[in-house]
Amino acid sequence: MKYLPEPFRIKVVEPIRLISREEREKVLKEAGYNLFMVKAEDIFVDLLTDSGTSAMSDRQWGGIMMGDESYAGCRNFYHLKDAIKDIFGFDYFLPTHQGRAAESLLFSTILTPGQFVPNNNHFDTTRANVETNGGIAMDLVTSLAREISVPHPFKGNMDTEKLEKFIQTVGKEKIPVGMITITNNSNGGQPVSLENIRKVSEIYHKYDIPFFIDACRFAENCYFIKMREEGCRNKTVKEIAGEVFACADGFTMSAKKDALVNIGGILAMRDEKLYERLKQRLILVEGFPTYGGLAGRDLEAVAVGLYDGIDEEYLRYRTEQTAYLGAILREAGIPFVEPPGGHAIYLDALNFLPHIPQSEFPGQALVVELFREGGIRTVEIGSVMFAQEDDRGNITYPFLELVRLALPRRVYTRSHLDYVAETLTRIRDNKENIRGLKYSYKPPVLRHFTARFDPLEQK
Repeated sequence: MKYLPEPFRIKVVEPIRLISREEREKVLKEAGYNLFMVKAEDIFVDLLTDSGTSAMSDRQWGGIMMGDESYAGCRNFYHLKDAIKDIFGFDYFLPTHQGRAAESLLFSTILTPGQFVPNNNHFDTTRANVETNGGIAMDLVTSLAREISVPHPFKGNMDTEKLEKFIQTVGKEKIPVGMITITNNSNGGQPVSLENIRKVSEIYHKYDIPFFIDACRFAENCYFIKMREEGCRNKTVKEIAGEVFACADGFTMSAKKDALVNIGGILAMRDEKLYERLKQRLILVEGFPTYGGLAGRDLEAVAVGLYDGIDEEYLRYRTEQTAYLGAILREAGIPFVEPPGGHAIYLDALNFLPHIPQSEFPGQALVVELFREGGIRTVEIGSVMFAQEDDRGNITYPFLELVRLALPRRVYTRSHLDYVAETLTRIRDNKENIRGLKYSYKPPVLRHFTARFDPLEQK
């Protein structure tokens, strides 16, 4: 498979180097076999995340030079305000330094202990912010999400029957906000259809529950709607975004994804009274409402990047680049979530390493092996990230055990993807020798960031 040539020219390059295998072994041991703890300079191809790792455009860098660093009322805030109104249709918004700050503001303001937040799938920081504030995060994704090899076009959808039944069971008064995540990051980066978003909105509003969208990858999701959903092919991505967000009462967003910036977040809403409550909280923890923890130059980069992110030539290249990597891996017999998502390939670690049980973290073992074999950094999205342990020590494992290969935007070329595929092919040929892991340190919250591991002995 080929994909669209990069719709840009490269102006600046950054050297990378592949350290020796002996050095990589030493690095792994020192990092406790957690790739979050490895220095970036020791990574050859970094697919840890697409968050904040994009290459910014000349327009964004030009906007940075126009940064107004006034403490209050900087011009860049108003440029961002205009962009949010134009693309999303919201009058009220607060800038934050990143998406999890927007989530923290929202849930610390509206959530009381014992209340529920339904979603298709919560991602790690969303779930952590719900639970840290005493809430219960409920995942109600379609059952198709379990069918890893089934190439359904919208496997990120919420199960609307489950949603309505859940609301009727717990009572609307126990649900201060309902959400949906586009694209569905925890479920292979799979998109959500416009039809599903409208139905979810209808159900939430039937019960007077505010509806917020986790919009980190809204542009990629809207492009998938354009390409895959009946009646949408002749609409622009911007028009589709307008229809998507017309369904919602607000959204949280890490601008570090589809706004193609290195820092920034957005919390938007229609309710002026809620805005006033959130604004006071923002002043306490982030900063004045017209900068929200960001420099003026960062606000300008977000304002420009929101338009860069909905450019359809860029989105075609972006999704085809991911599909290209998927095609190579498919041909090599390496299992991953089908079809390829917009921002990442999600390897199916359970099927790839069937000799390693979930209690020994096959996803993390594959993460380690990718670095050991090729200097490639990825992230586990499985039992390390999402397993739940009750007071009696009983562990509930997630039904997916994935390794995410997240592609930074406008950063790597086709030859880098070929190298990743070649590395995985070598691992495939010797996978029986890969060992599982055990914790040597397990933090109580968001453990995948700082946990440490020891390798298990060969059985």
